[in-house]
Amino acid sequence: MKHERCIAVVLALGAACLDTQADSPSVQVRLAPVTQQQVSDILTVYGRVHPDPDAVLTVAMPHAGLITRVAARLGQRVKRGDTLIELSTSPAAHMQYQQARDAVDYSLGELSRMEQLLKEQLATKAQVGAARKALADARSSLQAIEAQGADRALQTLVAPTDGIVVTLNVGQGDRVQADTAALAIASGDRLIAVLGVEPEDLPALHPGTPVKIRSVFRSDEEIDSRLSVVHAMIDPQTGLVDALAPVSDGRVRRLIIGSYLVADLLLNQHTGVVVPRSAVLRDAQGSFVFTVVTGKAKRIAVETGVEHGDWIEITRGLEAAERVVDSGNYELADGMAVREAE
Repeated sequence: MKHERCIAVVLALGAACLDTQADSPSVQVRLAPVTQQQVSDILTVYGRVHPDPDAVLTVAMPHAGLITRVAARLGQRVKRGDTLIELSTSPAAHMQYQQARDAVDYSLGELSRMEQLLKEQLATKAQVGAARKALADARSSLQAIEAQGADRALQTLVAPTDGIVVTLNVGQGDRVQADTAALAIASGDRLIAVLGVEPEDLPALHPGTPVKIRSVFRSDEEIDSRLSVVHAMIDPQTGLVDALAPVSDGRVRRLIIGSYLVADLLLNQHTGVVVPRSAVLRDAQGSFVFTVVTGKAKRIAVETGVEHGDWIEITRGLEAAERVVDSGNYELADGMAVREAE
């Protein structure tokens, strides 16, 4: 009977221990891997889309006249050969053309007269040569004036290339002089991002700095580029320094000239250890994360670096390939039992 009582006591104590373990608190958590990736300090700036200045053609007035029609509009896409402007030749320009024609006719007559006098030995070969040169000069002047269109009462200016009208300086009824810049056509396939940078940030920038560009209208799409030029003076209108980044050919159709941009300049690129932002907690003692060792939470103090988006760089305290708690960690204390969510 004595042995039976001892066995009963032992069984009862064992059951009590099992009940205690079953009732011990545990927290359901989710674990995330610690990974390595390229990280950078990020400088966020703003700017606008501009045409590449090396791909802009200016259309100038070939001679003085009156603009009778402007067929192009600011921002319009044009094809090569499309009508841009109709120009009525001014009386002064037409008079220059008539004078050039008269000079050719006179020089031709003079050459004929000198050749006849040479046959009669009343003129020298030098005089005939001078008459020939005068005729050649007169013809060259006439050809130049005809190339300008001054021989026509009405001249049509057409687009020299495909592109977008980015400046328009004249209107119907304007009287213009020769070489007046009427409009400019930019290639729609060559765009640049002009970004405004605070002067104090210039020492960290250089041609080749990686850039991620986003339109404010389509912020979900990023365009990768690199700075091509960093200016060395402050824009008096914005108080910022311009930094230029070309837009790759395959992405230009996603941007509109003049639209606003937000860009991330990637500085001090390096390989770092990163964890999800939700895995890092902070209290009076500093930053920390939880790992799981043999089913229990373990608090680890860490030092953080670059923070961007959904991740944070860990500069001290963790190694790649470890796992940290990124969900349920707010309920944990060091040594608390945990169970991993499936």
